[in-house]
Amino acid sequence: MVTGTGGRYPLLLSAILVLPLLLLLFFTFLYPVGRMLVGSLFDPDFTLDNYVRIFAEPLYLKVLLRTLRIAFATTIGAFVLGYPVAYAMARAGGKLSLWIAGCVLIPLWTSTLVRSYAWIILLQRKGIINDILIGTGILDQPLKLIYTEGAVLLAMTHVLIPIMILPIYSSLRTIPKELPQAAANLGAGVFTTFLKVTLPLSLPGVFAGTLMTFILALGFYVTPALVGGPETLMMSTLIGQQTTVLLDWPFAGALAMLLLTVTLILTSMFRRVLANSGGFGNV
Repeated sequence: MVTGTGGRYPLLLSAILVLPLLLLLFFTFLYPVGRMLVGSLFDPDFTLDNYVRIFAEPLYLKVLLRTLRIAFATTIGAFVLGYPVAYAMARAGGKLSLWIAGCVLIPLWTSTLVRSYAWIILLQRKGIINDILIGTGILDQPLKLIYTEGAVLLAMTHVLIPIMILPIYSSLRTIPKELPQAAANLGAGVFTTFLKVTLPLSLPGVFAGTLMTFILALGFYVTPALVGGPETLMMSTLIGQQTTVLLDWPFAGALAMLLLTVTLILTSMFRRVLANSGGFGNV
């Protein structure tokens, strides 16, 4: 018997109710990951050559480190830019809050591909930004803005910032307005109130937004492929090249398993840090 909100359910009924979720999890995650792991280890006999190749050739570890660096920088940028927006959404009233929410949500209705192409229009050598800089006499020659790591960071931060804002906004909305007022009545300034009251109570939302942004940034494919170049090659693009260009599926599986393992390790470490600091409740 399983206890529910309305009473106790028979074990068979509980299993039937959860079966669709288990099937979805199996066919959309466990089975593909399992096939990918088997394919990377059996080619056709058992071998570790694909994994040895990753560590034997410096290029692949360099790409992995670059992916981690860009994902981390994107997460920090999304947090720095997104937290004030989330705070404004939570504290603003009336139509102003709706306008801010609209500015955050409308980009989510637009394809990532379209938003990435918009950055190409802005950053290319004859793009809007270079035209303005040259037209105003600030520069004589156009800057190389596109196909750089800075362009990848900028475009990825723009695409992922709503993912950071929404969980923080949800967490800030649950903070009673009386708490900052009480801190102010006790003599705390605005900055002290934010550090001692608002920020600690919003840490669950910060954790959720940071985690989702970081994981999505690790596996981002479209934006780095469009606005980045060979010097900004990331793991997702490398895996795509192995599957679509070189048709080396076993090695692509090994790269994907490495990225998945690193993601799980970092997620577990970050979760433990946030849990110990009280940012994730009692989890």
